[in-house]
Amino acid sequence: MYKKIGIIIVGIAIISVILFLLSDKREDGGNKVVNLEIKKGENIWNTASNLKKEGLIESKIYFVWYVYKNNYKGEIKAGKYILSPNLTMPEIMMILIEGDKSGEKESKKITFPEGFSLKQMAQRLAENGFDGDKFLEFSKTPQYFVDKYQMEFLSSIPAGKDLEGYLFPDTYFFFIDASAEDITKKMLENFERKISIDSQNEIKKQNKSIFEIITMASIIEKEVATPEDKKVVSGIFYNRLNNGQAFQSCATLAFVLGENKKQYSYEDTQILSPYNTYLNPGLPPGPIASPGMDSILAAVYPTKTNYNYFLSNTETGQTIFSVTLEEHNLNKDRNGL
Repeated sequence: MYKKIGIIIVGIAIISVILFLLSDKREDGGNKVVNLEIKKGENIWNTASNLKKEGLIESKIYFVWYVYKNNYKGEIKAGKYILSPNLTMPEIMMILIEGDKSGEKESKKITFPEGFSLKQMAQRLAENGFDGDKFLEFSKTPQYFVDKYQMEFLSSIPAGKDLEGYLFPDTYFFFIDASAEDITKKMLENFERKISIDSQNEIKKQNKSIFEIITMASIIEKEVATPEDKKVVSGIFYNRLNNGQAFQSCATLAFVLGENKKQYSYEDTQILSPYNTYLNPGLPPGPIASPGMDSILAAVYPTKTNYNYFLSNTETGQTIFSVTLEEHNLNKDRNGL
């Protein structure tokens, strides 16, 4: 049994190394632009070959892997495109998914990092000439998008809650005259593409809702950095949830206070808010940020361990796990936390 586990671990490590070596690493393409045509019915490998030939991607294998990993199969649209070798893989994919825009209006590129809140997204939109206030207004109406666009994945959002956590953090290209509704719809469509049917079925199998998963994922997103650590922390939080314990998540304190601190005081932990997971056991009333795919997957597929505690060192990005409270307190002292 241990031999099989060892083989699996080695296999995963080898695949990870191969994907890293094949990943999208290209030299600066300067001001060069490339005309690319994707024909109707063209398969993904042909598209990858043409992108590689034009110097738009480094590896065909990595491109195909990226398409399948992000559930983009069948989403790439035929058409003529003007692309730059300086575009990243996510940027190229977003353009190919949106379809041929040649001859249409000017668009603006905006990136929303993982962990951004609705307010931060609205601010970034406003900085780029869009109506951030109107965007926030639309974010308060999940049912509007269910009714008008049949976005049933929003149905588990409780009445009175907004779209926090559901506007997927990514790089987008918005027409310069795009309305707040257009922007919100595009971001929700991206979220829907990311949540695969397999993941949705697994969520149902676990008797959970997408809303619960996104709430958990948003906390994980703000607590830890790496995919592996996120799955372990997810397991710890689910243990606390099942045992009726408080999460004691500093990320929720930051959400309540509106600021991040290296250390939170006892007074901070006593703030009266339903989002304060030091005072209230279980999940907070809703998501606290927009989680990335790694955090969402961690919330769906947690890693079971014997760990009960963890520390996140924001300066090093390291997560330190412990089994006992004594060990946890010792780790806090060692790391000045």
